[in-house]
Amino acid sequence: MATSRPNGRLLIWLSFIVALILQAAPWPGELELFRPSWVLLVAFYWVLALPHRVNVGTALILGLLWDLMLGSTLGVRGLMMSVLCYIVALNFQVLRNLSLWQQAMLVALLTLAGKLVEFWAEYLVSVITFEPERLWAVLLNFLLWPWLFLLLRRMRRKFSIR
Repeated sequence: MATSRPNGRLLIWLSFIVALILQAAPWPGELELFRPSWVLLVAFYWVLALPHRVNVGTALILGLLWDLMLGSTLGVRGLMMSVLCYIVALNFQVLRNLSLWQQAMLVALLTLAGKLVEFWAEYLVSVITFEPERLWAVLLNFLLWPWLFLLLRRMRRKFSIR
């Protein structure tokens, strides 16, 4: 009798749905500045772990869903996520061999670049001002990366997602 394993693609998309829900969860007003980019972190993990299954196209779709969820300019986060996931996919073999804290530093730098791309793209289509306080989320992404990496890796190994 064959054992039934959940489909890997289903579990990957389930993790993206959980990340989108966490991204939409309300935070108290003063802590809003520290909101991590859950969708971006989960996308980084899957692009790093399985670049043949999760790629720039997946990042674009997730970014568009993120834009729809926030009601912001459509395509801003799609652009940001596809550019950043392209960089991760391009260098996934190098990034895999770094320690978790080195990866966390690179994730923080990429998140910072993503925040700047996000601002730039929004600035082109509407009148907004740069709020440096929003960059505190980069620090939280740095601190969350090792824990999220270990959690998703445990899930990937437990369910043999390849």
